[in-house]
This record gives sequence, C-alpha cells and structure tokens, in this order.
Amino acid sequence: MTDRKSELAENLKRVDERISSACAAAGRERDEVTLIVVTKTYPASDVRLLAELGIRHVAENRDQDAAPKAGACADLPLNWHFVGQLQTNKVRSVAGYAHVVQSVDRPRLVTALSAAAEGAGRELGCLVQIALDAESGERAARGGAAPEQLAELAELVAKAPGLRIDGLMTVAPLSGEYAGREQAAFERLMELSSRLRADHPAATMVSAGMSADLEQAVAAGATHVRVGTAVLGARPRLG
Repeated sequence: MTDRKSELAENLKRVDERISSACAAAGRERDEVTLIVVTKTYPASDVRLLAELGIRHVAENRDQDAAPKAGACADLPLNWHFVGQLQTNKVRSVAGYAHVVQSVDRPRLVTALSAAAEGAGRELGCLVQIALDAESGERAARGGAAPEQLAELAELVAKAPGLRIDGLMTVAPLSGEYAGREQAAFERLMELSSRLRADHPAATMVSAGMSADLEQAVAAGATHVRVGTAVLGARPRLG
C-alpha cells in the first residue's frame, strides 16, 4: 500500500467507526447510512485510491473540476453526486457524468437538467436542496429552496423527462433559527422528507451531515452523509 492509500484507509476506518457508533446510538443498522466522499479540490489519483478501498459514492461541487476528474475515472464503478450550486450554463456538462444532482433549488434548473438529461440519453436522480435559513420564497446565500417551495419543485422534477425525484438535501445553516442547532435542523429536514414521501414514495434519500456533524445527521435519520476532510485530510487545492 502506498502512503496515501494507507492514510485514506485509516481515515475511512475512523469515519466508518463514527457512523457505526452513531447508528448504534440511534438504534439504526449501519447499512442504513451511505457514505459519500466529497472529493472536491482533491486529485483524480485520490478518487482512484478511494475506489480501490471500496468507496462507490463521490461528490463534487464545481463542474470545471468535476468534469475532467469524472472523465479520468470513467472506468471506475462510481456514482458521482453533484452537490454545489449549479448554474444553467454548466448543466449540459454535469448531465454527462453525474448520477445524482443534490442541489436542485429552482424551476429553471429543473427545466435545464431535463433537457440536458434527455439530450445525453440519461436519467438523473435529483434531490431538492432545502435552505433552512431561507425566508419564504427566497434562496439562501449557499443555495437551496425555502421549505415552502418543496412540493412545487418535487412535482416539477417528477414530471420532467430524464429526471427522477430521489429525496432531499441540506447543509446545516449558519444563520436563522437553526444556526448552531445541527440536529434540530436535520430533524426538520426529516419532517420535510416525510411530507415529500407522502406524494413521492420512492423519494427516500436524505442527504445531510458532513465531517463535523455527521453524528447529528445520523441521529436525525439521514440516509447519506457527505464527508470530505475527515477522509481526505488537508490537501493542496486544485487550480
């Protein structure tokens, strides 16, 4: 094993232990929670090592980094998640490699994703990104739709050719009533998930929690956690 692969293996072991402990504390089975490794700013060589270590889900937040990386790793059995704010001029590129877009937050993006998916002959899973610090009808600074917009956006995705409504995503808010209250924020997301599943029973994915707050997300009921630095450590940024 190379030094880097050994480092990643040890980090993955620690993260898995954290997830396992959180599941046990919450009375959940370990296989109820999927680890997505956020590989943004890290090189394709790290993605290859992660795949060798058994990782099957990776996430990126900038198309200019993700597209060449996904191309370089196209031979690997990976599911690529796009988790960043997505501009419509990048949609065609993202639709070429992403399996899930976790940051769907406005009708115009749904329309663009649908056209791009159809053009690429692919089906894209979509998560509605909820901004728990958003005022009604507004988008928060880090993207995301207000909770009141969920039903409309989910219905648009469900009806759009080439798209599939898979669930919800959020980032613990830095402002508003949930600032500093990560578990309460994630519990609110689970309430919204229950509402979503009443209309779209297959939309069971709940993506919440990162390196610093994955335990709170697991306790609330998240199905997927997005972990970057706890796995990959401090590395030089790309570009």
